[in-house]
Parts: sequence; structure tokens; C-alpha cells
Amino acid sequence: MGHQRKSGNSEGDDQKVEQLRGILSDCTLCPRQCRVNRLGGELGVCEVGALAPVSSAGPHFGEERPLVGTGGSGTIFFAGCNLRCIFCQNYDISHGRAGRETSTDDISLMMIRLQALGCHNINFVTPSHVSPMMAEAIVKARRNGLTIPTVYNSGGYDLVESLGLLEGLIDIYMPDFKFGGSGPSERYANAPDYPEVARAAIREMYRQVGDLEVTKGVAGRGLLVRHLVMPNDVAGSREIIDFLHDLSPDTYVNVMDQYRPMYKARSCPEIARYPTTEEFLRVYNYARDKGLRLAE
Repeated sequence: MGHQRKSGNSEGDDQKVEQLRGILSDCTLCPRQCRVNRLGGELGVCEVGALAPVSSAGPHFGEERPLVGTGGSGTIFFAGCNLRCIFCQNYDISHGRAGRETSTDDISLMMIRLQALGCHNINFVTPSHVSPMMAEAIVKARRNGLTIPTVYNSGGYDLVESLGLLEGLIDIYMPDFKFGGSGPSERYANAPDYPEVARAAIREMYRQVGDLEVTKGVAGRGLLVRHLVMPNDVAGSREIIDFLHDLSPDTYVNVMDQYRPMYKARSCPEIARYPTTEEFLRVYNYARDKGLRLAE
């Protein structure tokens, strides 16, 4: 099954979970800083309370090759999101919160089952707004025999302070870096501070886990960044590639061509179409020429 990990400092992990959970009473977990009491039923931008809604869990074979290996990536999709991307391809889950509120005991059991199915990792999709519940489930699962790596698969809109409390609980960070400029991030995700937030978050992720380590074709630890090429270069792709190269010339990057004008994207003419092959190759070749490690 690839990488196996040893359990960490159990008492320290409990303290991290307690600190993360405490944040929910006056929620400053993410850059939105809603300051609502989620433990008391109040809802902020993500519209998620004290329980994490799970939309699905199972082996996934459509992720990057070092995550999929031969046994698949054990994905747990959380509903809700702290971003409001108007082109979201999973809008029914992220905006519509299509999922079932799930206890941390049940999430930890999902993790153990995915490991038993032969998955190479546990891949938490859109975890930023539910990181306290995710962290608690990880601690419980490790005490019940989870040894495969954990993956934090986020939109990149993460707070450094919250990420710091996940150190040792997350083995692989896989953030998006969506926008290099504040204008597009405000227009398309209602998050004008996204570029600076993502830079700080990715630096913290890299500090914790370093470059992606791949053994026998399977990732065990490190940073993997996704960047979605958008039409008319609204994402500011070159600026993002330059940042990742400056972070580390060995940064593992997936330059993605999957943009589709979904959800409300057709309301903005400049993103109401697919990117051209030329637009994609311009970014891909730029990243390749910079010497970054590119997903195949």
C-alpha cells in the first residue's frame, strides 16, 4: 500500500484538536473571520456548523498519479466551502452543501475502511472549514490503526494559524493556487485577499512537509500544488508559476486543463468558454521551462 506512518505525539495531537475545536465558538478558522459561534448553531460564510457534512467517501482513481498508485486515493468529500467560486464544478456540494452531517467517530471509521480497501492515502477534499472535525477524526483513526498518509486537498484559502495546528496530522498538502491577482479573485470567488492568503498558506504547508516525496510511484509526504488554467489568463498563471518556483524549484505542480464554464460562469463573458489548447500549453510550457516537477 506504499508509505506507512508511525503515530505521533498523542497528547500533543489532543491539544491541537482542542485548540481547533475551541476556535469554532467564535469562528476565525479561515480568512473569512466570520466570528460566529458554530458550536452554538450559528453559521458563517461556509454555512456549516459543529458537524462536518460528508457528501461521499470511497477510492478515487482520477487524482494525480502519485496519489492514485494502484489502489486509489481514499477520498472523503466534505460539503460546504469558504470560497464562492462562480465557476465551481462541484457547486451542488460546495455551495448547496449536499452531504450528511457526520460525527468524527464515523469519519474515522470511513478512514479505516478506505485503508482496508487498499487505498494509498486518505484524501480530505475541501477541508478548510471543517479542519477541527477532520483533525479529531485523524487522531481517532490513528489510534485505531490508520497508518497511510493523510492529504489536505483545499482551495488554498487557508489561514496560517489554523494550518499550524495541523502540523503532524497532515502528511501531504494539495492546495489549489487559483488566482495571482486580487481583481479576479474578488470577481470570481468573492475573496479579494485570496492571492496573499494562498501565498502565505502554501509557504506554511511547504514549511511543514517540504517537496513531494514519491517512493515506488506513490506519494508519502510533501506539497503538491494544483493550478487551473482559465480563459483569457484571468488566473494570472505566470505569476503563480514564478511564486512556486521561488518557493522551491522542485515544487510538484499539476497544471490543469479541466476548466469548464460551470455554475454561474456564463454570466461573465471573459470566462464563459473553455480555455484553448494554446492557452493551456502556454502555461504548461512556462512551468516546464522553469524546471518545476509537472504532473503527467
